[in-house]
Amino acid sequence: MDQHPVFVYGTLRPGQGNYRLLAGRTRREVPAVAPGLALFGLGLPYAVPLPGARAVGVLVTIASHLYRDVLADLDRLEGYRAERRDRSHYVRRVRGVRTRDGVSHTAWVYLAGPGVDPAGMSRISGDDWLLASSAR
Repeated sequence: MDQHPVFVYGTLRPGQGNYRLLAGRTRREVPAVAPGLALFGLGLPYAVPLPGARAVGVLVTIASHLYRDVLADLDRLEGYRAERRDRSHYVRRVRGVRTRDGVSHTAWVYLAGPGVDPAGMSRISGDDWLLASSAR
């Protein structure tokens, strides 16, 4: 399995509730954006492909010796089951992201799963869940 970094955009961002799954288990965390992804939802955010959008988050590089365990923990949290993607709450996909310095990276991103319909949800202002949730 390729050890891609993970782009996090919601409760897994540093300082948020689910960051506990990453704390002390990463090598690097840098601000990043995911071109072509929009964020929807008020409580839990969902990333959805949308041309022209740009989701804001953090690119997290997991410590190599912990990679499998951390990814398994993230998959459990996100309700992702590789063998049953059609029943996953979120699906993990490889996408391109850019760090603040403009460098492109390939990363895992958890997208809204097949049972999630963003049409009935509000789009998150500026596609930045952290900024929008701190404004509430």
